[in-house]
Amino acid sequence: MKIRNKICMGLACLSILASVSAKANKFGIHGENNAKDTLNTQPVIPENSTIDEVIWVVGDEPILKSDVEAMRLQAEAEGVKWSGDPDYIIPEQIAVQKLFLHQAEIDSIEVSETEISSGLDQQINRWIQMAGSREKLEEWRNQTIAQMRQQMHDEYKNTQLVQKMRQELVKDVKVTPADVRNYFRNLPEDSIPFVPTEVEVEIITKQPKITQEEVNRVKDELRGFTDRVMKGETTFATLARLYSEDPGTARQGGELGYTGRGMLDPAFASVAFNLTDPKKISKIVETEFGYHIIQLIDKRGDKVNVRHILLKPVVSAEEIGKTKARLDSIADDIRADKMTFEEAATFISDDKDTKNNHGLMAFKDMENQTLTSKFQMKDLPTEVARVVETMKVGDISPAFEMKNDKGKTVCAIVKLKNRIEGHRATLTDDYQVMKNVVVAKEREKLLHDWVVDKIKHTYIRMKDRYKNGKYEYQGWVK
Repeated sequence: MKIRNKICMGLACLSILASVSAKANKFGIHGENNAKDTLNTQPVIPENSTIDEVIWVVGDEPILKSDVEAMRLQAEAEGVKWSGDPDYIIPEQIAVQKLFLHQAEIDSIEVSETEISSGLDQQINRWIQMAGSREKLEEWRNQTIAQMRQQMHDEYKNTQLVQKMRQELVKDVKVTPADVRNYFRNLPEDSIPFVPTEVEVEIITKQPKITQEEVNRVKDELRGFTDRVMKGETTFATLARLYSEDPGTARQGGELGYTGRGMLDPAFASVAFNLTDPKKISKIVETEFGYHIIQLIDKRGDKVNVRHILLKPVVSAEEIGKTKARLDSIADDIRADKMTFEEAATFISDDKDTKNNHGLMAFKDMENQTLTSKFQMKDLPTEVARVVETMKVGDISPAFEMKNDKGKTVCAIVKLKNRIEGHRATLTDDYQVMKNVVVAKEREKLLHDWVVDKIKHTYIRMKDRYKNGKYEYQGWVK
């Protein structure tokens, strides 16, 4: 598959999972203009298609014919196969997403702009790695990076809301060892899960030094923004749209929306919650993401609504080179038995998540809420997976450059601690894998029953031609 197709497939999966319910405001479609604006970023709809016909209504949320057409064409372009008739499957998928989003609103499930920004950064960085450079990615997608982030923002947010809502609903599902044994006791061998090749990886990272001149440049620029706003030359929101490097909020004039303290970076929250005058601008705040200035909009109970402008210092190629050279020297000392990789990770690494675990990377399975040191290759950061792919157990890599989960440039070396070749799962060696299968079955049943019950208590209306469709969930036709 060509790189461009891989990148497009990633966006298609994101769009399909989020559903096109993100076209308008927070949870649905409320107007013809919003629908048309969003369709500009979707595949071209044939002229003979019916545009903006309301085909279903779920609660007070309409599903448009154009939603289904766009989703169908996007899937066809990426080779996605439907398990049944897409005329019925697609609107049902969109409807189910709306049920979860509605419940997320009722239960006050939140996704912070920080989470969105971090998630989008990681996705864009993966695509850049596939493409080879930012310029190639922009050429193949025929969009700037900023346009990609803008297009993905609401869909990514809704995806995360649905995911959090689903996790909340199934958080208490538990199974016993007896349940696991009973489930697999009579399964034929070809139905036993196949465990793909897994690896255990240790990592040491160092963040290239940012020069004081670069820090001063960023701070001077932020001070200049403050001066311009205080002199009445422009507004904070205008400057945020033009200059903020937080793609999740820049297009909204830097506005985060009402957010609880726990959803914000601690340093950011400390300043934001102490602001009292909307006419003033905060001092410069340093966080893991960069440097900010903040303006209060409003406070409501235990939540605050602020605007911010984020600027990120640029790491020079010279500093990256120096940091990689230092890591290569450390790797040479480890190979010469002057220290162990684990000792070096504990005392030298900048990676907060691994240094206290002797450098051992951990994979958090969000679906099963489990933590393990075993990674399938697809779950490793792209840059790490590329390096580990050709390594033997015990090897230490040359230094390489990568992006961490905050979107910052870091340099790293890794050690391949273990490789477990693909095999059929056994209760002795892969109990957690087999337990996850049983837990997933129980969660699937709970979520299915929840959707069926939610349908019973939700207003549903559909065009007559959809009433004879074959659906996964019962009760749509009333």
